[in-house]
Amino acid sequence: MRATNESTAAEAAAWTRRVDLAACYRLVALYGFDDLIFTHISARLPGLARRFLVNRYGLLFDEVTASNLVEVDADGRAVDGAAEVNPAGFAIHAAIHRAREDAACVLHIHHVDGIAVSARDEGLLPISQSSMVVLPSLAYHEYGGLVLDDGEAARLVASLGDRRFLMLRHHGLVTIGGSVAEAFIAMVHFATACTIQVRAQSGGGKLRTIDEAARTTTASRLAPGEKGVGRRLAWPALLRRLDRIDPGYRR
Repeated sequence: MRATNESTAAEAAAWTRRVDLAACYRLVALYGFDDLIFTHISARLPGLARRFLVNRYGLLFDEVTASNLVEVDADGRAVDGAAEVNPAGFAIHAAIHRAREDAACVLHIHHVDGIAVSARDEGLLPISQSSMVVLPSLAYHEYGGLVLDDGEAARLVASLGDRRFLMLRHHGLVTIGGSVAEAFIAMVHFATACTIQVRAQSGGGKLRTIDEAARTTTASRLAPGEKGVGRRLAWPALLRRLDRIDPGYRR
């Protein structure tokens, strides 16, 4: 009986992870963070260190469902050998998952404002409350072309270190989460901070930055709530929004 209960619990946890990841794909599309069929969001299957879920290559993000997500190994190969995935696109995710046991979810987008900010020498500036969430755990990775080999993947992981936010110069944004909810909510803060900066800089004139004391105080107060409240309250609210629009992601 105990083995049966444990098996049932493991299956339930795996299905919940599938539903959350499918929801994340739909939310990325809803927020306008997607780029045709490109970029990926990956999630580690609970209890399986080297098994991950990723989108079936060729689907738009608003076509992703819990059941059509593909289980892949650490090299991005479909476990069933039949589903079409993009191993090259999974390379960033594979490298981070291998290096970071805390990376339950890795979210990568080609956010237009994020790329614009990444192309500026100063990177993300402390000019908004959203940036206060990001800056204490932000790393940068210099552009070295497509991440297709072990050398570039290792360099990317070294750039990331133990941070939760990664700005890929000339390429896009990455967030790391202990859950799918954490990764998505972190990305909303990241993308919002970049958009605010692009709009502020487009107006010309001198930017006012947040002073160091206020940055330290604000960051220390935002961090616990951003992860805890976001996961506990904001994520269920986002799922309710999706359910009103189209609950098909749960299939």
